[in-house]
Amino acid sequence: MRTLGFSVLGASRVEYTVVPTLRFDLGVTSELPVRSVLLDVQVQIAARRRGYDAAAHDRLFELFGPVADWGTTLRTLLWTRSTLVVPAFTEETVVGLDVPCSYDLEVTASRYLDALCDGAVPLEFLFSGSVFYDDDGALQTTRLSWNSEAAYDLPVRVWKETMERYFRGTAWVRLSKDSFDRLSAYKSRNALASWDDALAALGL
Repeated sequence: MRTLGFSVLGASRVEYTVVPTLRFDLGVTSELPVRSVLLDVQVQIAARRRGYDAAAHDRLFELFGPVADWGTTLRTLLWTRSTLVVPAFTEETVVGLDVPCSYDLEVTASRYLDALCDGAVPLEFLFSGSVFYDDDGALQTTRLSWNSEAAYDLPVRVWKETMERYFRGTAWVRLSKDSFDRLSAYKSRNALASWDDALAALGL
């Protein structure tokens, strides 16, 4: 059996999920009837494939350092790994790959996505796994290598709108337990109504 063909046809926000989730529509083609595919997917951000304005330079400093060094420090970032089952099909099918999105800005991919204001995020999808197919009436199986891949430009607005849907006008900051306890005590002692009020009172 020849290698399956893959393409990414689109992306959209999944409604009514516990965590923010994007769904990528994967197109899969095959010359022989397929019983099923146990598909492993790796999604990478091909950061070198787009340009950046001055604001993005500042926001990406912690990831890639000064712009003068980006020739060596700007690199591909792993976003996620996932596994899904592709049901039986003949010639071609479309399946949804759901990717949960974290707004924890300590996560490299989230920090990168949050730093962009517009344009598109260049993504690379790498596929591997096991294919079960029919060959002259006999069930056969074969492995896909990581050479199977597809590219997709995710509009930045799709990710921004997904985050805004769940975290309207807010962002997450990770603190140590000791720092949180001190901030919480300061907030209580000064009868401050919100964490924003506490930070403002501290001049932050």
